[in-house]
Parts: sequence; structure tokens; C-alpha cells
Amino acid sequence: MLLYGGSFVAMKAAIQVLDPWLIVLGRMLLATAAFSLFFRRIPPMGDVRRHLPKLLVMALCEPCLYFVFEAKALTLTQASQAGVITSLLPVMVVCAAGLFQGERTSRLGWLGLCLGVSGAVVLSVFAPEDPYSPDPMLGNLLEFAAMACATVYTLMVKHLVRHFSPLFLTAFQVVTGAVFFTPALLISPWPGSLGWEALAAIGYLGLGVSVGAYSFYNYCLSKLTAARVAGAVNLIPAFTLALGWLLLGETVAGWQWLGIALVLAGARLSGHSP
Repeated sequence: MLLYGGSFVAMKAAIQVLDPWLIVLGRMLLATAAFSLFFRRIPPMGDVRRHLPKLLVMALCEPCLYFVFEAKALTLTQASQAGVITSLLPVMVVCAAGLFQGERTSRLGWLGLCLGVSGAVVLSVFAPEDPYSPDPMLGNLLEFAAMACATVYTLMVKHLVRHFSPLFLTAFQVVTGAVFFTPALLISPWPGSLGWEALAAIGYLGLGVSVGAYSFYNYCLSKLTAARVAGAVNLIPAFTLALGWLLLGETVAGWQWLGIALVLAGARLSGHSP
């Protein structure tokens, strides 16, 4: 979760000098290159042909559509606010598991979802606009759409880890993501020059997050329930708020604290619902 929290800050910093689609493509290519170095050491895979549709749904949701929404969101809103929106993921996973996988979701779980969505609305309505966050409401809405993709991804990985190793699933998704974002080479504007900050951000996103954080997350899904793993996402807002303040100078003020409190209270309620 610390690695994920840093990803919002790194992405926001890189977007200032580089097109978001090129950033995502760069991190996917870097992660693919990293996996290629030890691909033969990844535990034996299951029947890929049999499970290919589910594998493709997993990869389409995340990283493909997830980063389409998140990359655009971070051009419109603050990294810290996007990080807070991720607190909705545990609530959404609990409710989705109840609807589609037969897991029981209590009234507290649904109440948590309502509180979390209400908090996200408050956070967006009172979000300040600045040159780096020109439309925080739309940006937060796009981050919410990214969380919907992450919900489907989490449930798909939880199913697929019965047949494939977590490392294989992570490698599959980054390779698929690299193919998906390849057209960015043709449609995205190239900067005149790249500073070390942008290159360092892409390196962190590719190795630290796409390889490291996702491998850890998928491994945890092979050992724990989807709801319990997703519950750890509640740590992301704290990390993102701290890193956004420390590295980007972002601030949270006034009624936005109420929005943050509602989001975290909703996640807390769902985490305690049986």
C-alpha cells in the first residue's frame, strides 16, 4: 500500500512534463522487460487457453481501463484526493462479492458504500481548482471509475490464483498493458526533453508498482479473502496525503476533511461488517 500510495505522487509529478499515455506505456514496457529477465523461473502456469477469456478480462480491467481513467484523473485533480477515492475500493469489493460471488453483505456493508460515495462527493464539491488540478470533480469521478475497474480486477485475480501463480498473473497483465497502450507512441505528443525527475517517476511506476506492488497484491489474494486484501487499501489515503504534502506541496482544507472522514468511515464500517 505504501508503494501504491507513492504511485499517485509519481504519476502526478511525471504528468507535468510528459503525456499520461506515454507514462503508462513506459511503465508497462519497463515492467515487461523486468519480467522477461526471470520469466522462466515463474512457477508453471495453468491451462492458458482454457482460462484466456478470464485472463483478458482481468488485464482489460487493470491495467488497461484502470490506467485510462486514472491517468486522465490525475491531470484534473490532486494526487492526494485521488488517493482518498481509493478508500472506496474495499467497500466496492465487499458489495460486488456479495452480488456476484454469493458472499453475504450486511446492512453495514451497504451503509459503508453509501457513506464512502457521499464522502467522495463532498471531497469533490469542495476541491480547490488550481493550474495543476483544473477540474477536480471530473477527476475524482474518473478515479471512481478506476476503482470500479479495480473491483472487477480483484475478484478476477481471486478466482484465477487457483489456477495460476501470482507472478504469472502480474506478468500477463503488464504484457497485455504494454500491447494495449502501444498506440500511444503514435497519438501522444512527445516532449522536447526529459528531466531525471520524469525518468525516475517512470522507473518507480514500472518497477516499484507494476512489478513490486502488484506482485505483492496478487500474492496476498492467493492467501487471503478478496475483501480482506482490499481492506488494506484503506492505508493508501494516509500515505498519499502525506507524500502529496511532502513532495508536491498539496493541501487539504475546510469541508474536504469531512469528505475524507466519510470515505474512511464507510470503509471502516464495511471492514467490520460480517
